[in-house]
Amino acid sequence: MNTMKEYIDEAEKDLLHTYNRYQVVFDHGEGVRLFDLEGKSYLDFVCGIGVFALGYGNKEYNDALKSQIDKIIHTSNYYYNVPAIEAAKAMKKISGMDRVFFTNSGAEAIEGAIKTARKYAFLKDGKTDHEIIAMNHSFHGRTMGALSVTGTKKYRDPFEPMIGNIRFAEMNDIESVKALINDKTCAILFETVQGEGGVHPAEEAFLKEIRKICDEKDILLMLDEIQCGMGRCGEYFAWQKYGVKPDVLTSAKALTCGVPAGAFMMTEKVGTHSLVAGDHGTTYGGNPLAGAAVVEVIRQFENGNINEHVKEVGSYLWDKLEEVKNAHSDIVDHRGAGLLQGLELDHPVADTINKALDKGLVLINAGTNIIRFLPPLVIEKSDVDEMIDILNTCFE
Repeated sequence: MNTMKEYIDEAEKDLLHTYNRYQVVFDHGEGVRLFDLEGKSYLDFVCGIGVFALGYGNKEYNDALKSQIDKIIHTSNYYYNVPAIEAAKAMKKISGMDRVFFTNSGAEAIEGAIKTARKYAFLKDGKTDHEIIAMNHSFHGRTMGALSVTGTKKYRDPFEPMIGNIRFAEMNDIESVKALINDKTCAILFETVQGEGGVHPAEEAFLKEIRKICDEKDILLMLDEIQCGMGRCGEYFAWQKYGVKPDVLTSAKALTCGVPAGAFMMTEKVGTHSLVAGDHGTTYGGNPLAGAAVVEVIRQFENGNINEHVKEVGSYLWDKLEEVKNAHSDIVDHRGAGLLQGLELDHPVADTINKALDKGLVLINAGTNIIRFLPPLVIEKSDVDEMIDILNTCFE
């Protein structure tokens, strides 16, 4: 059997070097813990960047996927399949949206949302010069369309030119949004809680004012809940906390808890005045395996009352991280919602994250100086206590 170092050396020879990976090879998981090839246990506060919400070794989830694998995995969208139909019905129930398109990833969900907005505007006036307003410090994905609306310059610069007519405003600064709105504006897109950009929740007043503007001018409000949705902030989708419903909504990550999938959803008005047959498609999106995963995830959310659990444990995590912040002068801010929280430091956090990994705690950054906390949604208060104990030793 190869050692962990041998596997890492092999990966460095064979894989394209687009990641600066941590020096560990994870082998399996159990509950909220990961285990490397040498058997070392790690408390997981990343869960695959907000993906594995229901924890590892979840028997009911695994059995649901195994059962579907034994029936059929893929057919293509030229035909109907029962899991996708059931998944769409379940998604409509939890989101309040009316139409669903399943994708393979979050980035592809954003691509679909962009195309929806442009087609919606095109059908109104026949023009192709419409503009989308996105937010600085946002992150929407790595494909060219998603990258074009990502408001972090360093991600875009090497790949210019991006798709055109994208304007960037400041999150929670309504005047910066108003300054960009004109007759060409067809959509306003942002994360209800920015994740990669530093864990910045949208303020309720900001959301409500944008909703009002969009209603007055027939502009689409598009919310990206790929990371902050699916229970992460204590509701199925973070916008539900404020009651500000979008026209287009994107989802992925915890939507299927590990099977590569995403979705973009829309209201009936947008659905009947935008994309039609031939406008958009996907080979794998919405296949029976992904559909079965969506159905099982939502079933467990409902039966396990996951959203209420997130509110309770998320509040506990908030209080504990406040204690950490107050105890360490180099921590300058604490932000977030539910089980998506961040500590901002006055220096880079890479060393702290590496120390935590050595001590059996998996953390992730958001930018250079923010530690992001994205645990499985099924963690308990005792897991928070263990995490805090390790984190304190890393700061010391």
